[in-house]
Amino acid sequence: MHDTGAAPIRTSRETGKPGTPGKPGTSGKAGRKEWTGLAVLILPVLLVSLDMQVLSYALPFISAELAPSGSQLLWIVDIYPFVLAGLLLTMGSLGDRIGRRRLLMLGAVVFGLASVTASLATDPVLLIGTRALLGVGGATLMPSTLSLIRTMFTDDGQRRAAIAVWTGAFAAGAVLGPLLGGILLEHFWWGSVFLVNLPVMALLLLLAPALLPESRASGPGRFDLLSAALSLAAVLPAVYGIQKTAEDGLRVVPAAAFAVGLAVGWYFLRRQRRLDEPMLDVRLFGDRAFSASVATSVLAIFSLVGSGLFTTQYLQMVLGYGPLRAGLWALPAAGAAMASSALAPLLARAVRPVAVVAGGLVVAAGGYGVLTRLDADSGVAVIVTGTVVMAAGITLVMTTTSDLVIATAPADRAGSVSGLSQTATEFGGAFGIAVLGSIGTAVYRHDMARHLPDDLPSGAATAARDTLGGAVDTAGRLPAETGADVLAAARDAFAHGLRIASWTTAGLLLAMAVLSVFLLRHTVRGGDADGGGSGGGAPGEGTGDGTAERAAGRQA
Repeated sequence: MHDTGAAPIRTSRETGKPGTPGKPGTSGKAGRKEWTGLAVLILPVLLVSLDMQVLSYALPFISAELAPSGSQLLWIVDIYPFVLAGLLLTMGSLGDRIGRRRLLMLGAVVFGLASVTASLATDPVLLIGTRALLGVGGATLMPSTLSLIRTMFTDDGQRRAAIAVWTGAFAAGAVLGPLLGGILLEHFWWGSVFLVNLPVMALLLLLAPALLPESRASGPGRFDLLSAALSLAAVLPAVYGIQKTAEDGLRVVPAAAFAVGLAVGWYFLRRQRRLDEPMLDVRLFGDRAFSASVATSVLAIFSLVGSGLFTTQYLQMVLGYGPLRAGLWALPAAGAAMASSALAPLLARAVRPVAVVAGGLVVAAGGYGVLTRLDADSGVAVIVTGTVVMAAGITLVMTTTSDLVIATAPADRAGSVSGLSQTATEFGGAFGIAVLGSIGTAVYRHDMARHLPDDLPSGAATAARDTLGGAVDTAGRLPAETGADVLAAARDAFAHGLRIASWTTAGLLLAMAVLSVFLLRHTVRGGDADGGGSGGGAPGEGTGDGTAERAAGRQA
């Protein structure tokens, strides 16, 4: 397969000089071509983020037409994030070797073909298989986009601005997914939620050769198939265990799967320490800015995804909004996320990263503080205000930490580091659903056991105690007065669970804000350290490359 378009870029590690898109070995700012290329790069980011959310609204239609079993329905939902999370690190490392643009375009082809097949699926097994293939395609798209940004924008300020756009697109996709799903399903069949991917992937394939440079690491060594298999074998069972625990409570099989994932992950990390050219250079975690940024990103996504679990149900099952109306009320949070991503690079020019990260965490905690005031009768104003403030704070954090992760990593490992960053994001989301979902469920079931009417049939009482959705269905089959009592109790219990989960998240965010002050206090703009040294290396100069070069030196 021949590369087309611009010649491959050799990064500063590879040439010994600062690299600039299209002009290896020279320095300078990105021009119109690079910024236009950024617009191309955010297309797959928007879609991958959107695809994580949009399917939930199509499930009733899929159930009616394909008649999947309960287990098959769960796999239709879960297989995409499982495969995506399991392959991110592998695909990022592969992009460093075969070329990041090449991997991006291959992923676009896979994603497009899988989307067509999914839209035409006639049985549950085929839909599960195509959703898995979508996960493979998505795993190639995410790390490729972020690593290409690292290559295309070598100037600190421009790179921060580009990552801000990237983060805003990801946040917007997550929030706009429900809205798009509602619009499509009101006018078309369920397969339309997959076909929306096609024009975007076609546009990416058309424009990428002309606007995106090819880049790869110089002399990266052979691709380690065993490490790739180990990373998949570590991530898949761990994510499976987390998500199934969130859905069904603590059971033997999910707990065993999580334990297996941890054990394989330990062996994977041990192997990486022994390899001359590892898939993941674990020595990067010795850099305080890198480690703190990854950890903060995990917590940020933990809170963002965890809140989405509650707010969507609150709008639909407590306030009684339909999918489209609920999606429309998500727009203010999307606007706040995009505005915050634009603000982040401006703040980064004026203050140190620690101020932006800690400040964003405090703002996000304030959003959750608003949500602690929510009850079944609050209406839409409280939840919209809380999610707007939360989204603004989380996006500030994600934009800044994403830049720090990329800035502190060696340039020729941009793909694998991007894959690591996205894998951490997937784990954060899975833990958010598991932990906050478990808290909300425990509170809900405790309250329902106390407040349900005593004269309910046992089957109806069990369904109503289990979930809010079960209570809504049960209430509709009961006499009007009894159904109203069940529904009122369920809505109050759900709102109580949401408040407790919000208090928990606000406390975690505030604790991380305090911790980040200590972990990032010596980090200056560009991800380097000033006199304190974040990784034990020499003081940097705030260029964004000092830490990377120290890490490169440790490998040499």
